[in-house]
Amino acid sequence: MPGLVGYSTAPGLLASIDCTSQVHLIIGSNSLASARCAKSLEAGAKVILIAPDGEGLPYGLQKRVDDNEIEWIRREFHADDLTCLGREEVNHVVDLVFVTLPVECAQCAYISKICKRLRIPVNVVDAPSLCSFTLLSTHSDGPLQIGVTTSGNGCKLANRIRREIVSTLPEGIGRACHQLGGLRRRLYDNDDSQGGYQDEDDSGEQRSTFNAYVSPDDPESAKTRRIRWLSQICEYWPLAKLCDLTDDAVESLFQDYISTAVDGHVPLTDDAMGIKKSGTIQLVGSGPGHPDLLTTASLKAIQSADLVLADKLVPAPVLDLVPRRARIFIAKKFPGNADNAQQELLEMGLQGLKEGLRVVRLKQGDPYIYGRGAEEYEFFSQHGHRPVVIPGISSALCAPLFCAIPSTHRGVADQVLLCTGTGRKGAAPDPPEYVSTRTVVFLMSLHRLEALVNSLTLEKNYPLDTPCAVIERASCPDQRVVRSTLEFVVHAIAEEGSRPPGLLVVGQACNILCKSEKRWSVEEGFRDF
Repeated sequence: MPGLVGYSTAPGLLASIDCTSQVHLIIGSNSLASARCAKSLEAGAKVILIAPDGEGLPYGLQKRVDDNEIEWIRREFHADDLTCLGREEVNHVVDLVFVTLPVECAQCAYISKICKRLRIPVNVVDAPSLCSFTLLSTHSDGPLQIGVTTSGNGCKLANRIRREIVSTLPEGIGRACHQLGGLRRRLYDNDDSQGGYQDEDDSGEQRSTFNAYVSPDDPESAKTRRIRWLSQICEYWPLAKLCDLTDDAVESLFQDYISTAVDGHVPLTDDAMGIKKSGTIQLVGSGPGHPDLLTTASLKAIQSADLVLADKLVPAPVLDLVPRRARIFIAKKFPGNADNAQQELLEMGLQGLKEGLRVVRLKQGDPYIYGRGAEEYEFFSQHGHRPVVIPGISSALCAPLFCAIPSTHRGVADQVLLCTGTGRKGAAPDPPEYVSTRTVVFLMSLHRLEALVNSLTLEKNYPLDTPCAVIERASCPDQRVVRSTLEFVVHAIAEEGSRPPGLLVVGQACNILCKSEKRWSVEEGFRDF
């Protein structure tokens, strides 16, 4: 094909090579040399770096030299390096050469020519015609390795293809390979005592006799029955099921099939597999309140839940989306009981997981913005269940929008700061200093509004005429906005009353689109989408 000079049209032979104790020569001292060094060390090879002493090494490469992980020969490459620096058992010939010099350097072609003559595998960066091998875009998960190559036709595309492939694999697939490998070795030991063990490598397809009947009266067929049984597991069981296998489950499988599997039949039930059904936990952000503002992922999680543990502030229209078959529990949080109520939710979630349920911890706004989401993540992880966290639209960001307050605006507000008005156990946090171009959003602050405003104006130098707005029940039909200034906002809420949940927005951005000459103004209702 015109324009693709130096690219091979025939695909290369892909193989997994045992590099343990091999000597890999890396010529050059750039960041790519550091990457090649890391790959070789990971494969168990001894690495020798050749580069002049005057060339500075990247941090990672220098650290490996300092830690004596690699040997650095501080000079230019010599031809006899290829036949003098290797292992004694191969007459001191090196096993592999990486050239990371600039491709226009004359040494690249020179080194490549000598390596090819000596049949030493060589890779020259950005020069396919000088390479006898190329590296693949790889993914490693324990014993599992996945490699993708476009045969020199676009490494970036190979990276994307590799990512797409890996994204389809269930979590724990590498551990599953390790578990089945251990089971395979035990089966080998058992079958070897009977003779007739037949091994296959990863490239082998199933034989035509794969599903042939195994008679208990046929001693020759019985010799390989258990290996064929493992092949059935690898071929037919869902990958997600294999990823759930524990050490105890593998032991149960081995013992059960040693004593009962005569015909090689492999049932797919969880009981037969020794797998106890495990529940799932999702920390789901429900957004500011309007059901149309749920993300697609949040909606799917809610509609597939068996047990929903909801914050008390999650509004009814969102809870109405929970299927009737699911159980709903709403947090019993009130002042002075928050910690006990939180612990009750966690314990209920843990019990649901033990029962194999799909548990959804439904949180107002976003789980990680003053939602204790990280605490819950740690709790469930420590009990063996890693949660899936689904973001929600935080009212801290969207409530101002619903009230015609742009949190940032050129020439007026160039930063946004999210703060809490209530610390742990109800303590008053230290509010931020005044910055004229900053919009500050205070969550969980209206119950101590007077103390917060006093702190801002008396201690943090906020001018009394700083515009502000109290936004309550954002995006709900009974949304309310009280626009005022720090001088009068406490009086306004005292007179108008409170309608939680709400937040306080402070800054000049509050006056950009809506200006009022009154001490305060009140706007009722939410205009739907």
